[in-house]
Amino acid sequence: MSEFWLISAPGDKENLQALERMNAVTSKSNLSYNTKFSIPDFKVGTLDSLVGLSDELGKLDTFAESLIKRMAQSVVEVMEDAKGKVPENLLANGGLKEKMKYLKIDLTSFVTHFEWDMAKYPAKQPLASVVDTLEKQLAQIETDLKSRTAAYNTLKTNLENLEKKSMGNLFTRTLSDIVSKEDFVLDSEYLITLLVIVPKPSYTQWQKTYESLSDMVVPRSTKLIAEDNEGGLFTVTLFRKVIDDFKTKAKENKFTVREFYYDEKEIKREREELSRLLSDKKQQYGPLLRWLKVNFSEAFIAWIHIKALRVFVESVLRYGLPVNFQAVLLQPHKKSSTKRLREVLNSVFRHLDQVAAASVLDASVEIPGLQLSSHDYFPYVYFHIDLGLLD
Repeated sequence: MSEFWLISAPGDKENLQALERMNAVTSKSNLSYNTKFSIPDFKVGTLDSLVGLSDELGKLDTFAESLIKRMAQSVVEVMEDAKGKVPENLLANGGLKEKMKYLKIDLTSFVTHFEWDMAKYPAKQPLASVVDTLEKQLAQIETDLKSRTAAYNTLKTNLENLEKKSMGNLFTRTLSDIVSKEDFVLDSEYLITLLVIVPKPSYTQWQKTYESLSDMVVPRSTKLIAEDNEGGLFTVTLFRKVIDDFKTKAKENKFTVREFYYDEKEIKREREELSRLLSDKKQQYGPLLRWLKVNFSEAFIAWIHIKALRVFVESVLRYGLPVNFQAVLLQPHKKSSTKRLREVLNSVFRHLDQVAAASVLDASVEIPGLQLSSHDYFPYVYFHIDLGLLD
């Protein structure tokens, strides 16, 4: 499963024994894979400041998760022809361990081997400064994401619109890639070549009648130049003065005159525009994908650091000073075991908060002074990490 539960309990002897019991039960029942989650000793500051940071971190957590999901989706959209390779482009830098430092590793491995990045987010700084650094980093990534993807998507949309013109039936598609100069009488004061769409069952009728649909139609001037499933595109040359009469008679016979006048400059411009857009898209693809890969990793790493900060702040607020708690990362083995896993945790840690423990079993119990619903609150500190970013 791509789901993790990040929990903490007080670090006293009684609760360390409770954590050991939890590990034993979850391992024996094959409920989850558990690892210690190391969090550095931060400067606590005042409890009032921690309350404010708790709220701020909650919003930042939501923002960070939303950002990495948008970035993952952008990778999917950019890699439109190779969607099967998307997961191998959603990786994280290996972290601080020397042997992993320069490796790109999968997200699960990063989370289960998490180490705080002291160089990027110095733990000796005040907590508010660390949070500010994370906020600014993620805000800059979002700003760059918007501008880079907007430029690429505009290019992609323009290209798709141009390519759509060359699809569809003879009534709607562009004809610039079908017709050629030789199909038309050009630069004549008196003559003009029209294009007529004729249903397939009516080809014989067209050949027999087109010369007599109007006066002044040039004999033997028709030629089939393109076909689709419904019909064919024929040329016919006639005098300009009878265009309206010819169109009326053609319509009566279920022949459709397609409004098209050969303009060599316009056709050349359209072909050059398609070529330019294809070239621009190709040139932007590589740099954009590289940027997404690098900054997805940065945003993801920042998100997991935010989770660590939230565990620290909530643990201090919940368990008090001096700081003494143990954080553990649980990875449920399968979706069907999560209910049983929750029951085990509730049983092991119910002594921490009897009201919260009861509310887990009875959703109607109100927890005094707490704004969260009972579904979000447990006797222990709990945060959810979902790596199913493309679900």
